[in-house]
Amino acid sequence: MRTAVDRFLQHLRVERNASELTIKSYREDLSALADYLAEARDGPCPKPGEITVLELRGYVAALHEAGYANTTISRRLASLRSFFRFGQREGWTKANPAKPLRNPRKSRSLPHFLSSEDLGRLLGAPPSGQPSGLRDRAILETMYSAGLRISELVGLVDSDLDFDAGVVRVRGKGRRERLAPIGSYASRALLRWLKARRLSPEEPSDGQAPVFTNKFGRRLSTRGVARMLEKYLRQTGLDTRTTPHSLRHSFATHLLDRGADIRSVQELLGHRSLVTTQIYTHVSTARLDRNGRG
Repeated sequence: MRTAVDRFLQHLRVERNASELTIKSYREDLSALADYLAEARDGPCPKPGEITVLELRGYVAALHEAGYANTTISRRLASLRSFFRFGQREGWTKANPAKPLRNPRKSRSLPHFLSSEDLGRLLGAPPSGQPSGLRDRAILETMYSAGLRISELVGLVDSDLDFDAGVVRVRGKGRRERLAPIGSYASRALLRWLKARRLSPEEPSDGQAPVFTNKFGRRLSTRGVARMLEKYLRQTGLDTRTTPHSLRHSFATHLLDRGADIRSVQELLGHRSLVTTQIYTHVSTARLDRNGRG
């Protein structure tokens, strides 16, 4: 089997142009299977054509018993399917014994969000008497008001802002664009920040300047936003599970709590599938269960 694995990895490297990190993952996954089979058979590892579905089921059961996460098990199964599919093409095996195996169910946890009260505490934390505080307040207000991903926030440029219409143009996943609302609080916070902002000479100033910048006047990074949020969480004593994405979750949850249509929320969030948005209906249901229905 070791020879077959080496040929498969060479195929990934040469014909699929896979990265070294991808090849390393495949090697580790297939080596783990080889080690398991050798131990289970109490002898040398079998050839690919000799491996049975039953043995692979035993391998998956062993992974579960060892406490591996479902995502890890799913990735290892994907590696096995690719390996045996290549083996069929090469003539090492007549069938793909990994094909009948089903991935473990994904356990989808409910997204963390802030209550209206906690959100108010967070938004009021940045100091208004200094430029960094004005910027931080504008970031928090904009992320919540428009339901932005952190990458969408740091990617904003001046021409994306339309204060008259109360919207911001957002470049989302897959280069899809959408218009997102910015309420009066976010608009005022943005205008105060833009008056205080100092741009680096290296940044464009023809409408393509980054809306949010660091202390050097250059575009703020996603890590910079995360560090900023961590600082205010410590100051306010709010839940440390809160991340920049929690503000987006809060935006969606609060909209649904106030009676918004789920398809409207889907459009505002830029979700391609309604299934992705429906997780927030589960959040609202869970809250009703905790607080008591009726």
